[in-house]
Amino acid sequence: MAELKEARVPDIGGHSEVPVIEVLVQLGDIVKKDQGLVTLESDKATMEVPAPFAGIVRELRLKVGDEVSEGALVALIEASDSPVGTAPAATTVPVPAPPKPVAPAAVAIAATAPAPAPTPQATFGAEAVLPDQVPYASPAVRAFARELGADLSKVSGSERGGRISKEDVQAFVKKALAGGAIAGGGGLNLLPWPSVDFAKFGAVESQPLSRIKKLSGANLARNWAMIPHVTQFDEADITEMEAFRKKLGEEHKDVKITPLVFLIKAVVAALKKYPAFNSSLDGENLVFKKYFHVGIAVDTPDGLVVPVLRDCDSKGLLELSAELAAISGKAREKKLGPNDMQGGCFSISSLGGIGGSAFTPIINAPEVAILGVSKSQVKPVWNGSEFAPRLMLPLSLSYDHRVIDGAAAARFTAYLAQVLGDLRRLLV
Repeated sequence: MAELKEARVPDIGGHSEVPVIEVLVQLGDIVKKDQGLVTLESDKATMEVPAPFAGIVRELRLKVGDEVSEGALVALIEASDSPVGTAPAATTVPVPAPPKPVAPAAVAIAATAPAPAPTPQATFGAEAVLPDQVPYASPAVRAFARELGADLSKVSGSERGGRISKEDVQAFVKKALAGGAIAGGGGLNLLPWPSVDFAKFGAVESQPLSRIKKLSGANLARNWAMIPHVTQFDEADITEMEAFRKKLGEEHKDVKITPLVFLIKAVVAALKKYPAFNSSLDGENLVFKKYFHVGIAVDTPDGLVVPVLRDCDSKGLLELSAELAAISGKAREKKLGPNDMQGGCFSISSLGGIGGSAFTPIINAPEVAILGVSKSQVKPVWNGSEFAPRLMLPLSLSYDHRVIDGAAAARFTAYLAQVLGDLRRLLV
């Protein structure tokens, strides 16, 4: 007997109210196990919700623009007779015989995910519990505001009843950075952002920013405004490293071995030697991490994303190369999940394949440093008796001056250069 099974939104890393930006199937479509049903776009990544089993799509419970959380019902699928894997997000529902038409209102009610367990509310002071002083916003919006450092009591809600949305918080932060008061207190005293009618000077074309660019832009603006950035520049002689990389590539043609995996191993060695770079500020405390997860900036058509490679200290060059290729592919195919982008200790942004001699990367909070890498060049280097051609790699280390001073940053980049110049140091 045919049966309908529920396809629900799986674990999306604790995110809630994530918008649906694309519906990938239609009623009556035959889908395979793990085929995408809808596409969601969180603050940092775009991800597909896969079908947990094969079958025929009988009902769709989501549309573009809906906001969902873990457990939300996506579709009802008539499971095929062929064996399928068991998916945690799937539960069996008897097939109605015959199926009755469902009114839109009923669909909306049925699509509502089971209510999660109530979250203990934060303790407010006597003044804060007054009805006219409590900001009207969902828990997800409150968490979003905390991430951006926005004071919700100063944000005006545009939704029904004055409810504050994520867009209201973004607009508030944008206005603050353009010249208003910063949410956490004080102010930048900036001039207002110029308003210009560009069309009067010539032909123009306006294109909306992608959601990822809008949200990452707010994060980058916050990080640049609130973290005292300093950038240390250095160079590493990678002549021998590059020769070894090419030889390794000839021996392992099934894996693309890039200079980036050598940088990852060198960074891990430097983090072990200088633990302050593997820390984060938590109020008045400095949290030192005992794990080594490295974020890699990946350029995608929709904007920059930073997936994380975990436990890089325990993996070799070949394993890291395979993981780097896989996660970079997921990023460009919009298949990164929230867990792929969490838990980073230190980030690397490499522009070596494009060009440039140096740049100032913006720290990816709550990390305290980020390494920028530019294009390597052959330069004449004095070896004590003569100038010899050497392949030199430019390094740009941005660091949080509240945690790291200039001397420590100089030592960090000098050690990085030593390790990259002589990979035998990784064995010490």
